[in-house]
Amino acid sequence: MSIQFEELDHRPTRLGDLSLRRRRIPSLGDIDVFEIKLGDAFLMSSLFTRVEIALAELGLAGLASAELDVVVGGLGLGCTACATLENPAVRSLAVIETMDAVIDWHVRGLLPLGAQLTSDPRCRFVNGDFFALADDPSTGFGPGQPGRRFDAVLLDIDHSPRNLLHARHGAFYEPGGLRRLAEHLRPGGSFALWSDDPPDDEFLKHLAAVFTEPKARVVSFPNPLQGCESASTVYVGRLPKKDGSPFHP
Repeated sequence: MSIQFEELDHRPTRLGDLSLRRRRIPSLGDIDVFEIKLGDAFLMSSLFTRVEIALAELGLAGLASAELDVVVGGLGLGCTACATLENPAVRSLAVIETMDAVIDWHVRGLLPLGAQLTSDPRCRFVNGDFFALADDPSTGFGPGQPGRRFDAVLLDIDHSPRNLLHARHGAFYEPGGLRRLAEHLRPGGSFALWSDDPPDDEFLKHLAAVFTEPKARVVSFPNPLQGCESASTVYVGRLPKKDGSPFHP
């Protein structure tokens, strides 16, 4: 008899108890479903990965360089990181993850995409606080590379700009925090953000104070548990090119 539910790991963190679970859902053909929970809240499920993939696709679309250096904030199940590496123009990827347990799950092969990420020489994991690194443009998003700039930053950590995992993240989503993030980007660089909420006009105004023509893209996906379509939002903003001409993501 197959195991219908298994907790693969459970660890205390500063944000609460973090757990990795695997379960099977007979009604969906007994596929393995991997879930990450923080306390009682679900952070990620392998049933719902379309928007995490779209975050990479939309965030990298239209970038002109043939050699892209990318930052992903939040490792999770690895979907955004893997989708980023599928873009042949990506030269390097730094994945910033504050919870060392999540990195460990990938390194140990507890998650299906772990081997793909750890075997790709373009990809490196950085165990650090994305928001603290983003707030200081001199960090280069990692040790040993002060002042380094990137072509894109893709962020999937908080549930939305209003629904935060920690209150101290809030300053990042204000114009001042977004301006400091923009200093990590090269001219023409891209910032993209996953949100589980519908488009937020106030946050779009904050993006418009820093980035060119920001967009909020609603991405729909099937929800087999509820038998309906669900949707999340991907925000995309670009910095102007050197010549000042805008991008149109």
